[in-house]
Amino acid sequence: MKNSTTLDVAKPLALLAACPAYNPSPLETRSLQGQSILIKDETNRMGLGAFKALGGVYAVARLIEARVGHPLEAGAFLDEPVKTVARTMTFVCASAGNHGMAVAAGARLFGAKARIHLADTVPEDFAVRLRDKGAEVVRSGDDYEASVAAAIGDAEATGAIHLADGSWPGYTEPPRLVMEGYTVIAEEMRTQLQSSGKWPSHVYLQAGVGGLAAGIAYMIRSNWAVQPRIIVVEPDAAPCLRDSARAGQIVTVEGPVSNMGRLDCKTPSMLALGILERCADDWVTISDAQALDAVEHARELGFATTPSGAAGLAAFLADEAKLPLIVFSEGSVPDA
Repeated sequence: MKNSTTLDVAKPLALLAACPAYNPSPLETRSLQGQSILIKDETNRMGLGAFKALGGVYAVARLIEARVGHPLEAGAFLDEPVKTVARTMTFVCASAGNHGMAVAAGARLFGAKARIHLADTVPEDFAVRLRDKGAEVVRSGDDYEASVAAAIGDAEATGAIHLADGSWPGYTEPPRLVMEGYTVIAEEMRTQLQSSGKWPSHVYLQAGVGGLAAGIAYMIRSNWAVQPRIIVVEPDAAPCLRDSARAGQIVTVEGPVSNMGRLDCKTPSMLALGILERCADDWVTISDAQALDAVEHARELGFATTPSGAAGLAAFLADEAKLPLIVFSEGSVPDA
């Protein structure tokens, strides 16, 4: 299943340098149960409250760039010729919440349209927040996989651009761009760790379809001076990456709905799986109860996150690591 996907962090860094909402997210050292732990805090990323802002906004910009026919310059979202083209474009995707937020924000930035398909299990809070970003929201099916099928059908029927964060045979470039956006997180961490000299022994990366974990793992293996052990963390209700890696091919798993809604994906991204097969050392699963416990520990440390956001911390709490690094991938969802 291994593939040769390439990601270039210089491209999203160059584009983000022109974005007034972009700043590196904090990397902090905290003490938990007498142990030092490195925490990459994505709970406030670009005002959207999740790491997905990097992938979705970047991918929207690059796809608009391809339609315009030339690289977008600084301030392109204010450029009327670019906006004229963008107004003719509609981006469609399925989402468990945060990817849709990033796509909606990117589309709104340039004046394009966004239509987001949500499964019935996604909380209405996310639907409200998506509409606040100007997106049209469509409820599509009982689970994430059903909403993905609906988004594919929507794009085929309407000519909209399908911007998924998962990939499969014949569909790779949009999700590759999403993952390329996530490489920025690892590069920010590398810069901060190089300065401090305090490199982690283990990095815990939560995964749904696998884009975040793959983007970060790719960069760790590409250019970190000190190599940690990389652990992929999934809900025990949806170990699609672990089971696919063991099988050597994409496997769709079955299981109950998890409270880790953004990670509760039953089929992995083909591109992400290929990268993680090369880069990851371990594949672990955590229970809903472990994730909830990790949310409480995060709160004690001063971070408001969700079971999905705290999944890496949950895995560390069940493991042993000299100096772990975890990512709080999203903030707690405000009441709407």
